[in-house]
Amino acid sequence: MPVTPELLDELNTLLRFDLDTNQQGIKIHHDAPAAIAASAQRLHDKGLITQIDGGYLTPLGRHAAEHAQTLISILTTSPGLGNTP
Repeated sequence: MPVTPELLDELNTLLRFDLDTNQQGIKIHHDAPAAIAASAQRLHDKGLITQIDGGYLTPLGRHAAEHAQTLISILTTSPGLGNTP
């Protein structure tokens, strides 16, 4: 399944959440790019965030954000690390 621009926007929105705390959410402001506002709406519709303009991660959203951050970490790690024969 290829990554569409919409999915990329959703991933980028999930990556904005600080996973070190459950007490901090995000706010998508009214002057944010339309693609970012739409990604927040889709994440809310999917049950991943609490508000259409951000809010907090739901339990499912936290799980998704953890996986997104892990994936980014893996993809941005220097080549050869962890690839021991």
